[in-house]
Amino acid sequence: MSTDAAEIPAHRYTAELAGKIEQRWQQYWEEHGTYHAPNPVGPLKGDVPDDKLFVQDMFPYPSGAGLHVGHPLGFIGTDVFARYHRMNGRNVLHTMGFDAFGLPAEQYAVQTGQHPRKTTEDNIQTYLRQIRRLGLGHDERRRISTIDPGYYKWTQWIFLQIFNSWYDADLKQARPITELESAFADGSRSTSDGRPWAELTKKDQQQELGRYRLAYLSEAPVNWCPGLGTVLANEEVTADGRSERGNFPVFRRNLRQWMMRITAYSDRLIDDLDRLDWPEKVKAMQRNWIGRSHGARVRFAVGDENIEVFTTRPDTLFGATYMVLAPEHQLVDQIATPDRVADIAAYRRAASLKSELDRQENKEKTGVFTGAYAVNPVNGQEIPVYVADYVLMGYGTGAIMAVPGQDQRDWDFATKFDLPIIRTVQPSEGFEGDAYTGQGPAINSRQENGLSLDGMDIAEAKKTIITWLEEQGCGEGTVQYKLRDWLFSRQRYWGEPFPVVYDEDGAPIALPESMLPIELPEVDDYSPRTFEPEDANSEPSPPLSRATEWTEVELDLGDGPKKYRRDTNTMPNWAGSCWYQLRYVDPTETERFVNAENEKYWLGPRTEQHGSNDPGGVDLYIGGVEHAVLHLLYSRFWQKVLFDLGHLSGDEPYRRLFNQGYIQAYAYTDARGSYVPAEHVTEEDGKFFYEGEEVKREYGKMGKSLKNVVTPDEMAETYGADVFRFYEMSMGPMDVSRPWATKDVVGAQRFLQRLWRNLVDEADGSTRVTEDAPSEEALRLLHKTIAGVHDDYANLRYNTAGAKLIELNNFVTKHYSAGTPRVLAEAMALMLAPLSPHVAEELWAKLGHADSLAHGPFPAAEEKYLVEDTVEYPIQVNGKVRSRVVVPASFGQDEVKAAALAEEKVAELVAGGTPKKVIVVPGRLVNVVL
Repeated sequence: MSTDAAEIPAHRYTAELAGKIEQRWQQYWEEHGTYHAPNPVGPLKGDVPDDKLFVQDMFPYPSGAGLHVGHPLGFIGTDVFARYHRMNGRNVLHTMGFDAFGLPAEQYAVQTGQHPRKTTEDNIQTYLRQIRRLGLGHDERRRISTIDPGYYKWTQWIFLQIFNSWYDADLKQARPITELESAFADGSRSTSDGRPWAELTKKDQQQELGRYRLAYLSEAPVNWCPGLGTVLANEEVTADGRSERGNFPVFRRNLRQWMMRITAYSDRLIDDLDRLDWPEKVKAMQRNWIGRSHGARVRFAVGDENIEVFTTRPDTLFGATYMVLAPEHQLVDQIATPDRVADIAAYRRAASLKSELDRQENKEKTGVFTGAYAVNPVNGQEIPVYVADYVLMGYGTGAIMAVPGQDQRDWDFATKFDLPIIRTVQPSEGFEGDAYTGQGPAINSRQENGLSLDGMDIAEAKKTIITWLEEQGCGEGTVQYKLRDWLFSRQRYWGEPFPVVYDEDGAPIALPESMLPIELPEVDDYSPRTFEPEDANSEPSPPLSRATEWTEVELDLGDGPKKYRRDTNTMPNWAGSCWYQLRYVDPTETERFVNAENEKYWLGPRTEQHGSNDPGGVDLYIGGVEHAVLHLLYSRFWQKVLFDLGHLSGDEPYRRLFNQGYIQAYAYTDARGSYVPAEHVTEEDGKFFYEGEEVKREYGKMGKSLKNVVTPDEMAETYGADVFRFYEMSMGPMDVSRPWATKDVVGAQRFLQRLWRNLVDEADGSTRVTEDAPSEEALRLLHKTIAGVHDDYANLRYNTAGAKLIELNNFVTKHYSAGTPRVLAEAMALMLAPLSPHVAEELWAKLGHADSLAHGPFPAAEEKYLVEDTVEYPIQVNGKVRSRVVVPASFGQDEVKAAALAEEKVAELVAGGTPKKVIVVPGRLVNVVL
């Protein structure tokens, strides 16, 4: 069929017509505030039904590269879900903001000299243009950006709430630091050194409170990345000890940095996962990252000092034949004998140049003897103390009791250094190997006339030895975690300034809320000073340190004007994304970060709907699994602190989490290994060619460097946004990754063209709709489709919803060529709306409706059409299906038997005789045994 422009009917649903329809309806939605979700109180107040839904996409970063077709997968998915529920009468909050602080904009500013705010805001406008073209039903009034002072004022305010709090381990919640200060002052709580509070200097008092604050300054080891000129959180360092961004070496250094005491919430962060409707793999990732393990702390005496270790296997204490300290351990210098100092110093230098992964996985064990011996508390044996880099300060106490009989790394070390090996668990029969890590009875674990573990299983032995350690005062049962406090300082310009100043003693002073926001100053150079990637001894030099007029200030903080110094670090980019769901609720509120009544309505627990253990939070949160640890763990921590302090009604930010899959793409390389434009590659007989040359196909990410990027703008231009939306949602299940294939988009276009043609005359644009009643068969298929699409939309099965709509439309095409009954036409337009909203609105309007269909009504299935009137029974004769019979669904077993035996082929096989047996499985089959 020719596609010459002159032969295309004037009202055919083409990309050009789709573009006009889409632009018109986007303008209509904007002018009418179609997607505005009212709040109970405040500037966005309106009539609010109790049945609400808060749907949220993970915060996008406005990259200068713009969107490719993989990016909107989750955005369209949340939009379909929101539209479906909005059409069913729910008050739906769906919007989008921007996580706009961070390193990419700063690096671009360094390259171009352009202020990162300018580039970021330009990128946001590009982003908004792209997502607007997709017809996403966002409440535009609620858009936010983390770089807006009106937003980060409250990020700074939340930091101060955390800074001015401490965690009460007895009550298991955060409390204001003023309550702790009062307890010190009245003597109900002792200071760390026992001195009365009134006798401490102001500086000493602040240091004492700093030991408890949930946000505190620390000189602890941090991850210093010279190549980026900044420190990194543990989560930003790859498994091989390099920066996640830039792939630079990372070194452990002692620097004074802001930390968040997230470890105080370890148990709650683990235990409350059971209350969340999240994918199990994400829960497992968080549990593993927090790493809760039960064991014991044991003290080994070394002269006047004690080496404390944490072990999950205290039952193996009798097998501890040496000890190891991490090179960074503070006791190394105190216990080392003079003759060992030089060797230890050289070893420490070498260890500092290795990544943690190298240290853990290097099978070639290295170490040096300290010259000191520790006393094993269970048998009084003196055992040598070594320094070795396979022990890390980041886990446990930075010291281990080495039990080579039960640990392979200890076995390898003991073998190399010729140290004793004692098994304390009986290996299973036939075991051949080195260290034994399996189950078995305890052996070689007996004191003369005292403690004996021999013969006990591991669990009993653990319980017995912990009791003994506690009785002897040389240990106690405890719980250990892999999670470390959150490093919260960055040596960057483009981030939130800290709302603190430092006095002449270097003590941090919280600024009053009236001084917020603390805005970033203008600087000439946006880059932190970077160093050679291997320069481990370099010192941080943030961009703000050069803004002396901003850093050195005179303020009156209640005790007269004094000179102070601002913090020259900024917050990490995670700060703004820890709480943005709260600001979506109340983006225009100026007196507080969120109004309590609005927060409770949108995010509070709904026990009547979700059960008595409901934690509250966003009703559906969609995003990538790559944020399982970083963003989600940090957000949960902030939420719990704010909940404890009485600012929020629920203690979890995201009630339900859904991880969408990814759209990937084929890329092609020529004989030189260079990528060629994917859109110009052709396939012939299973081989691929570019300009006549055979190329090799590979599968992976979409990206400019791979020359396989397809943008949603291109798709909208070529097919229309509704076609793109329908195709992207019908490619497969939402949680499964799938390859992009532009050539397949035409299938979605043909479906929408056929549906359009069934309802609209392509020649003159008039409707092709009749008032005739559909057939019984049509009504049954219609209501079966309605019921199925309801279920699919509610459970994010958009691909199967699309398939059901295609099946219904094919039926209409086949049976109603003269015109579609209105009952079918209206239902199809309404059911299509969540997936392809613009064309659905246009069809709804052509069907005579003055109002938008955005608020429904979504079709409801009638039960009478869902009940099958007839049942088809396969008929088996001696185990083989020989025929089938259709009978009324109301038939009993005797009637089904009679109908089956009367069926022609069965009757021939029976040949007038009497079957040995006839078995009817109701609704499924008839089995005839001859």
